[in-house]
Amino acid sequence: MTGASAGGPAARRTGGEAGADAGWVNAGWVNAAAARPTNEAPREGRADDSGADGKRSATMSRLVVVGHGPTSHRLVEALVAKGFAGSVTVLGEEPRPAYDRVALTSYLTGRSIEDLTYPTPDGVVLRLSSRVVEIDRRAREVTTADGHREPYDVLVLATGSSPFVPPVPGRELDGCFVYRTIDDLDAIREAASGATSGVVIGGGLLGLEAADALRGLGLATHVVEMGGWLMPRQVDEGGGAVLRGHVEALGLSVHTQAGAKEIVAGPDGRVAGLVKPDGETVEAQIVVFSAGVRPRDELARQAGLEVGGRGGIAVDDGMRTSDPAIYAVGECALHEGMVYGLAGPCFTMAEVAADRILGGEAVFTRADLSTKLKLLGVEVAQFGAMEGALDVTFMDPVGGVYQKLFVSDDARTLLGGICVGDATPYNTLKPFVGRDLPGSPSELLFTGGPASMEVPDDAQICSCNNVTKGQVCEAIAEHGLTDVPGVKACTRAGTTCGSCVPTLKRILVSSGVEVSKALCEHFAYSRAELFDIVRVRGITTFSYLIAEHGTGRGCDVCKPVVASILASLGNGHILDGEQAALQDTNDHFLANIQRNGTYSVVPRVPGGEITPDGLIVIGEVARDFGLYTKITGGQRIDLFGARVEQLPLIWKRLVDAGFESGHAYGKALRTVKSCVGSTWCRYGVQDAVGLAIALELRYRGLRSPHKLKSAVSGCARECAEARGKDFGVIATEKGWNLYVGGNGGFTPRHADLFAADLSTEELVRVIDRFLMFYVRTADRLQRTSVWLEAQGLAYVKEVVLDDSLGICADLEAQMERHVAGYADEWRATIEDPEKLRRFVSFVNAPGTPDPSIAFETERDQVKPVLIPLEVVRS
Repeated sequence: MTGASAGGPAARRTGGEAGADAGWVNAGWVNAAAARPTNEAPREGRADDSGADGKRSATMSRLVVVGHGPTSHRLVEALVAKGFAGSVTVLGEEPRPAYDRVALTSYLTGRSIEDLTYPTPDGVVLRLSSRVVEIDRRAREVTTADGHREPYDVLVLATGSSPFVPPVPGRELDGCFVYRTIDDLDAIREAASGATSGVVIGGGLLGLEAADALRGLGLATHVVEMGGWLMPRQVDEGGGAVLRGHVEALGLSVHTQAGAKEIVAGPDGRVAGLVKPDGETVEAQIVVFSAGVRPRDELARQAGLEVGGRGGIAVDDGMRTSDPAIYAVGECALHEGMVYGLAGPCFTMAEVAADRILGGEAVFTRADLSTKLKLLGVEVAQFGAMEGALDVTFMDPVGGVYQKLFVSDDARTLLGGICVGDATPYNTLKPFVGRDLPGSPSELLFTGGPASMEVPDDAQICSCNNVTKGQVCEAIAEHGLTDVPGVKACTRAGTTCGSCVPTLKRILVSSGVEVSKALCEHFAYSRAELFDIVRVRGITTFSYLIAEHGTGRGCDVCKPVVASILASLGNGHILDGEQAALQDTNDHFLANIQRNGTYSVVPRVPGGEITPDGLIVIGEVARDFGLYTKITGGQRIDLFGARVEQLPLIWKRLVDAGFESGHAYGKALRTVKSCVGSTWCRYGVQDAVGLAIALELRYRGLRSPHKLKSAVSGCARECAEARGKDFGVIATEKGWNLYVGGNGGFTPRHADLFAADLSTEELVRVIDRFLMFYVRTADRLQRTSVWLEAQGLAYVKEVVLDDSLGICADLEAQMERHVAGYADEWRATIEDPEKLRRFVSFVNAPGTPDPSIAFETERDQVKPVLIPLEVVRS
């Protein structure tokens, strides 16, 4: 692992001291065979080590692993799981144990180092900050930089790769970084506190991850890619164009067919900008290099092991190097001319090496390089070959979707595919690569294939962990598995990138397993079933519900769900009595907690319509409390940086000025966005603003399984982007078209047309029914898009439009009760001294803080000097 110091220039921090395994190698374990070191002297050729019974001995004593990344950890855990009898010593360069590099960016968004770190198996000796500098093959020992000598019987090199820093003039300046380790991220975050813009050199997988990190740190971000489009190794030019549209829509600037001629310094000697070959200078105070990696083979070269012409430690099918006592796995290993950097191949190498060390006969073959990722919120997937005799392409430039299948010249064999914006075909079709197509290419791409389509048993379901459908089915049958977590624990499928989890669910269902819908261990019911129990029986408290229909005391899963159900049914203020203890973190203080521990204040601005006086009040509040203000895409103004004890003071002024809670903290209606409609626009055919205001006021405060967003467009030009909302309205010459199920969920999607040319009265009635049916039947934290796909558009239409279940009158009445019973949560809070008691920052200093207490801002975080109440409660 890297031993470089955080915050130094990239050239110093990358030269020969890089991470033990690739940034794209993740964790997750397979029960591979355990290890067997040998006690033999070095000899030419490959070792046979056969005993009288033809099997190699598994009694060797000393196994040493150089490098402690995810691949190294996978190897060690596999060995220990199989009862390896000897000693296992791991020498890692970094000052911390192996951690999840795939989730590295999440460290900048709040995950702790402990969250990312893998547990060290029992019995393993782990030496951190121990960079190996020499291998003595004859003495069979390695030497670390501090002079420690570690003897071995079998040595495994898992030294990974190092980031490639192009020889760009200025790369040694302060402000230049690589994106590889936690130390790198710490250094980038520290530098970002005084920066306004940054550049990432490289538009591949890790480059876009780094760009997302800079954007999350509040920097204007540029991506410079030498190729003609982003992610050239994963997508073709068409997919790259669609991906670029997504990235630029997020506010990032993309420069393709461009490089770095020079990095220039400012008066302070730090990075001030990047000069492109065409002479254009991109202003930046941070430059992140993400231009590829190089195998770390310097130890192997020093020891005289065989290496590839372009780098990499040469290994055979059993991961043995040219010295039979030394193995190599992960990104440092070169197998048949290929170095791998994805999780699946690297993990398989570890498993093969473990098996061979034990005396098995496992072999490593060319690996599946299929990938499915979500970068900057955009799904990108590639499977199989990126070329073929024929191809079938679907492109929706408006929706930002690009999908292509490559097939054989007779259109019968699937060769591969590319997906950008919507990777739904990946899970369905990836198992059929190299096989006869179960339908026509167009049918597979546009409909997902026939309902009867069966995945073959030998098809690989999880490429990260090399698990087939047959292995999943066998595990289900042998162990009586009934849910996805059980399948993951037993087979390792779905434990790395998670892209195969939907397929695992389908296999469970097709195996005849009744998948449990239990909300948690305390309730055997689904959320929808609990909703009906509460509604029909008139239950008003969590304690009564769990006493009568559950077990135990509840948990952080069921308590917020029940709190939401009670609120949906109009059970009073969410901070009244017992309900206050059920609320999620944000609802607990009626505000969204931000990454630095402060809170946001978001007053409701229906339809985006606001008076000059209202603007002045918001401006004065922001000024007086030192808040950061931002106009959002939902046509309102967010105020960030409020401390807990300031929230009532801020809201008192806003409420007195006529504002009310915008429910940005709750699973409830957020906004109803609108264009200016027929009032101002020459193209408008209906009053979009008036309808948006009416809808937002009608549905404000409606608690639901997940947040709700809406929009109203005054004509077909769709300026309010209504088709990207949970429910959206577009004006027509005859009335209104209603679209539902847009945007939400893991895959952004356009909403479906639900009803056309409705009058305003008809529109409101249909929305009432749709929302209440969703509130009643959706699962916990299920967005409308996912719910609609699960229910089926046709079925929801039958229920809501045709009243097939005979419940529409009840749905309408329930919505009317909500409208009649609405009360602003913040007004009720500031008028109730008991509720105000919770809004204190310090358990030992309730009320207004002593003016002598200093709040110091460091790295954009407020650091109080007393004890936070939230910490005491937790």
